Amino acid sequence: MLPAGLFFLAPLVAEFLLGNLPITFLPAVLVLAPLYGGGALLIRELARRRGLGWPNMIILAVGYGVLEEGLTTQSLFNPNYADQHLLVDGYLPALGIAVPWTLFVVGLHVFWSICAPILIMEVISGERRTTPWLGRRGLIVTAVLFVIGIAISIAMNMSMWPYTATAAQFTVTGIVLALLIAAGLLLPITVRPRTGAAPNAWIVLLTTLVAGAVYQGMTLLDVPTWPTVVIFVVNVAVYLTLIAIWSARQGWTSRHYWAIGSGALITYAWHSFVESPVGAAAVILDQLGNAVFTLAALALIHHAYRKTFKPSARTVDAVP
Repeated sequence: MLPAGLFFLAPLVAEFLLGNLPITFLPAVLVLAPLYGGGALLIRELARRRGLGWPNMIILAVGYGVLEEGLTTQSLFNPNYADQHLLVDGYLPALGIAVPWTLFVVGLHVFWSICAPILIMEVISGERRTTPWLGRRGLIVTAVLFVIGIAISIAMNMSMWPYTATAAQFTVTGIVLALLIAAGLLLPITVRPRTGAAPNAWIVLLTTLVAGAVYQGMTLLDVPTWPTVVIFVVNVAVYLTLIAIWSARQGWTSRHYWAIGSGALITYAWHSFVESPVGAAAVILDQLGNAVFTLAALALIHHAYRKTFKPSARTVDAVP
């Protein structure tokens, strides 16, 4: 059940909890799951099989973001992707990308499409949090589904927004992707224990909510391009630094992982009510759908809370 849960949770978070797709498009989760769910499950299983922790999974999640936006949707290079003109602000002709959009969309995939679903499902898994959930056959099936998901995504995007990046762009993207995969799988990152005690999980939750609000809120404000980039980078850097320091301290438990995952889901939930969906839907129906997905996310958060805040879950976890 854990692999299936992650397989379907990832696309539900990435597209529906975000508010990017209205509830009327819910059947599309079956089409989206091989890409999002296959990617999240594959990253988690490969990392856990090799005894790797969150630093390495984050690197692999960055690779996923580069893969989806650079090779499948090509939104990093397509100036008319989704008819949104995403490359207007902060465009660098030498690279053929817009800095704000590249940082923003890859970050979305890292924290929300991949890491948040893994965090929540691992918390729910209890003692199986750092162990593989799939056998060899299941891993192969997941990899095949992921490849199918990539093919489906390419076909759908080419039919809706036909565009082909240059050979140089494809080549550089492929090299970057290969380096990220190699680093994520072959260069184990260990965190040295630090003195002091980890903060209360509720402080971690509040910190995640604030960082998420800044991340998503910048898209709602009329701030000049480059100040936006600076604020974005500083926000992410400060948040990751705090988590890296806190997670290396004594007393860091599954409760803290619950706090990070819950903060991510809550951020997407509130943002869904101000997000304009890609698919056509009546405003009332769209907002009703947002409410449904928000309630579902809160129910999942509560379920994970009961799993990790019960007395038997008070033992200190390892850093991974």
